[in-house]
Amino acid sequence: MTHSQTQTQAGPVQVRGTVLTVRQVDAYYAMTLVAPAVAARFRPGQFITVPVGGPDTSMLLSRAFSIHDVRADHGGTVEFVFAVQGRGTQWLAERRARDVLDVTGPLGRPFPLPRDPASCLLVGGGYGSAPLFALADRLRERRCDVDFLLGAASGDRVFGALTARRTGRSATITTQDGSLGTRGIVTDMLDQVIHEARTDVIYACGPMPMLREVTVLARRYDIPVQVCVEEEMACGIGVCMTCVLPVVGSDGITRMSRSCVDGPVYRGEQVRFDEVGTIPFEAFGAPGWEPRSRQVRANGQPGPAGGVGEDTSQSAAPDGRKRRDHAPQGHSGRRASAAGEQRSRPGHGG
Repeated sequence: MTHSQTQTQAGPVQVRGTVLTVRQVDAYYAMTLVAPAVAARFRPGQFITVPVGGPDTSMLLSRAFSIHDVRADHGGTVEFVFAVQGRGTQWLAERRARDVLDVTGPLGRPFPLPRDPASCLLVGGGYGSAPLFALADRLRERRCDVDFLLGAASGDRVFGALTARRTGRSATITTQDGSLGTRGIVTDMLDQVIHEARTDVIYACGPMPMLREVTVLARRYDIPVQVCVEEEMACGIGVCMTCVLPVVGSDGITRMSRSCVDGPVYRGEQVRFDEVGTIPFEAFGAPGWEPRSRQVRANGQPGPAGGVGEDTSQSAAPDGRKRRDHAPQGHSGRRASAAGEQRSRPGHGG
């Protein structure tokens, strides 16, 4: 194993990062920090946490931000994008070059990548599109075709439209007010883009309602979809249980999954979007829940047991063994094989 591989497989680190730049990008801010150890370990879809308010602040919790880009400049820099939504992010927006911040990362599970070349559609809502551009770079390295579908309420809230148009095979933009691209929301155009791009795999990051609709349509086409969920995160390391959501494992059992460590990237069909914010009555550990090992089949044999420790986040990369026989007429019949490789736009607390 090479030294670079060892670094990539290492866990997150906590470092003091020097602010290199803070720039306003339409409705958002992009901050670049010098943090070589974080940059060396980064994989697309992961995030960082940053304390806000300074040493004497009453704001005790760090904020979680998707990593938008890493570069080799100054030994290794990390850029993240945020919107000002409260005192914490307002404080961040007021930082200047040479300020020093505590940074922990990279955290969470990254996007899995196809083993073989595939047609990949990247869907982003608002600044949820930020982590998709580093992913696009990795996909192109694997000779994948990359198409973008980005949307927001207005043109100034679509992040990365120019980059998408410059680097993607195609880029479709939607805005609810019609100020940029097509009037509407991203899911209005999803069916058309899937057909035109002959999509094999979908990656999506943005508001939870958008992720739900993308997943529903992807399942109609039997296209694997990887979603980077948005959940508010207090600790970012799996301790506080603030960011849990119901996820179905490969054994059919629903477990409350910590999106900061088990995610933020999940296979879309595993997330029970309609019940996010609740604990389903049949979820593992819920009142009245009974292990399958105690259930008895009609023939008197015990049912399969569901292990507590099963990884419910993503057992594999986009599964290319797609059953195209049931895809709507006119859709691509190509197959994309899966990768075994394992945000985010994590919760954006003010």
